[in-house]
Amino acid sequence: MSYTNPPSNPTQGLKRPRNETGNKVTVVLGAQWGDEGKGKVVDLLATESDLVCRCQGGNNAGHTVVVEGTEYDFHLLPSGIINPKSICNGVVIHLPGLFEEAENNEKKGLKGWEKRLIVSDRAHLVFDFHQVVDGIQETQRQATEGKMTSVNHFHSIGPTYASKASRIGLRVCDLLGDFKEFSTKFKNLVEQYQSMYSSLTVDTESQLKKLKYGERLRPMVRDGVYYMYEALHGPPKKILVEGANAALLDIDFGTYPFVTSSNCTVGGACTGLGIPPLNIGEVYGVSKAYTTRVGIGAFPTEQLNVTGELLQTRGHEVGVTTGRKRRCGWLDLVILRYAHMINGFTAIALTKLDILDVLDEIKVGVAYKINGKRIPHFPADMELLHKVEVEYETFPGWKSDTSAARKWNNLPQKAQNYIRFVENHIGVPIKWVGVGKSRECMIQMF
Repeated sequence: MSYTNPPSNPTQGLKRPRNETGNKVTVVLGAQWGDEGKGKVVDLLATESDLVCRCQGGNNAGHTVVVEGTEYDFHLLPSGIINPKSICNGVVIHLPGLFEEAENNEKKGLKGWEKRLIVSDRAHLVFDFHQVVDGIQETQRQATEGKMTSVNHFHSIGPTYASKASRIGLRVCDLLGDFKEFSTKFKNLVEQYQSMYSSLTVDTESQLKKLKYGERLRPMVRDGVYYMYEALHGPPKKILVEGANAALLDIDFGTYPFVTSSNCTVGGACTGLGIPPLNIGEVYGVSKAYTTRVGIGAFPTEQLNVTGELLQTRGHEVGVTTGRKRRCGWLDLVILRYAHMINGFTAIALTKLDILDVLDEIKVGVAYKINGKRIPHFPADMELLHKVEVEYETFPGWKSDTSAARKWNNLPQKAQNYIRFVENHIGVPIKWVGVGKSRECMIQMF
């Protein structure tokens, strides 16, 4: 056996990529417990983007976007699908939910989405029985602990990610392969869950008939890794990644166990889409000018009083996905600094400033104390988080309507002072300030 001597230059003869460094990706992420207005920021940026991608989560996420007076609700479809120039990459998918969502938004004027939606063949499938299992699990947890941990409200995300981690899940590529083989795998998956949950009943034939949606999906499916590689290394493109949920709901870094089942921090963009960290460019965090949370779990700045009720009423704080009222409280800068530590935000979008317009005074949480002493970190232990004392800074309210403001100089001086304090305290510039529902209500600072 003979060997050819290697070239003295190890890269000799290698074809270099067309775009060595690749296009940079802009990532938009929630910086609190979700519902911050990410969809509005994505919709704004999507007007100048060539590609808009969702990278994690499923129909447990909910984004509302208002365009020319029409309100669109998205759960699986990326918010950028409204933009006729954008092509969108899919996520963990419940197929009946995907098409139902698309049809509901078609009635409101969404057009041509089927030609723009790209779904990764590696995306895992969410089945109807996963939703039933989610409910059974929550019932069991409530019986043993008296607590509800699901932030998804039975949208089957947890059991789907459990199937994925257990290596028994089924993906889009399985569905579009040999359907007979897929049916066998599906029945085996059902049997595994039935062996764990004796009360689970599944009409497998009925559910398999529903999965004939696969043929309608087929034209939208691509090899996600190759598709993204071509987008990164081909001609210049503006690529936008839309995060679902938020930092405090991240499975690893959130307020565990009251979290979702995926990584909704910046690393999720890399693992969810197959994007190298080198290609991450701008990372925009989105935060309300106050704080909200759905469901139970520690909430240090929560206001169980008239202020909390006012924020809930004025802000129309009801979940897009769950329909549950959101708990409300003052802006918590400890949370924002923590989210920045993980994500490395390059700028912040501060939304719903107008909700604070009527308040006589406005408080901002700046530090946590335990036994009278400041702690320098955000606690991992939820029992400890329940016990923290919040240190506040108090600001005078501006007591004037900001909803018509379209430039920084249109905002009252006291509102400007509030914004600059937030910006300086977290050490990240605020690029946008939101004063209403529509994209026109986003004041761009730079």
